Amino acid sequence: MTRYEKLMERIDNGEFILIDGATGTEMERRGVPKLEHAWNGGGAISDPEILHSVHSDYIQAGADIIITNTFATLKSALQDARCGEQFERYNRRAVEIANDARETAGKDDVVIAGSISHWSWSSRNVPIKELCANASEQAIIMKLAGVDIIMLEMMSEIGSMTAVLDGAEKSGLPIWVGLSCVLDSRGTPTLLSGESIEEAIEVVTRRNVGAVNIMHTDVDCIDVCLDVVMKLWAKPIGVYAHSGDYIGGDWVFSTVINVIDYVEVAKRWKSRGVQIIGGCCGIGPRHIQAIHELCHVR
Repeated sequence: MTRYEKLMERIDNGEFILIDGATGTEMERRGVPKLEHAWNGGGAISDPEILHSVHSDYIQAGADIIITNTFATLKSALQDARCGEQFERYNRRAVEIANDARETAGKDDVVIAGSISHWSWSSRNVPIKELCANASEQAIIMKLAGVDIIMLEMMSEIGSMTAVLDGAEKSGLPIWVGLSCVLDSRGTPTLLSGESIEEAIEVVTRRNVGAVNIMHTDVDCIDVCLDVVMKLWAKPIGVYAHSGDYIGGDWVFSTVINVIDYVEVAKRWKSRGVQIIGGCCGIGPRHIQAIHELCHVR
């Protein structure tokens, strides 16, 4: 049985699964420099020891899933950052470091999820066919390097999400989809693009997707988003919210939710039937360890 199959068996048995917290902003907090137009994607090359320590800290905190630092190493972002020729190296090294952290910790059942997005920090509109081809190439690189699952993250526009999903499916790996949402002026939850969550779920339902996560979404928006997703999605649901502010290209940590308050909202999500919880930007190892300890996730 593969690691992923063991994980899904635990979920099928009603167990609670803990995802790690933020990787990109955690490296930023620890002083790793950003890449222009590729955010915090450079750590696997510039500061591999810090990236290793971030993964290790989450594993020690109790995470069942750690996500590779590849959210910002999609080919188009690296091209915008003028380092597209290192696309394979960035993605391969990020996975290798995650694998090494798991091996060093002696936690062989920890699942490594390879992050893929469609986000652009330069506001360049990448053609749909290019997004699909890039996602396919990225997923295959990460598969060969040793990820267990592909985690589509910050899926915020339906056309781009569909293209990335099409590409990632070519790897043959299991796929989870992470939707990023906001509330519109009427308080209705939507994708960041303003498109309906319902339409996004309809697309995902037609595919062999193992779970839907609400991620990189403000803590205060999660419950109303869950109201929508839970009506339409019968498979496992996850939440890994963000907290803090993004100003001038930097994450502001002074406004991040405190550990105890994040544990309380995690307990509420768990009581609603959410089986998979972690954290996104701003949420660090202390938050994850507290959820592990106080929500009895093992």
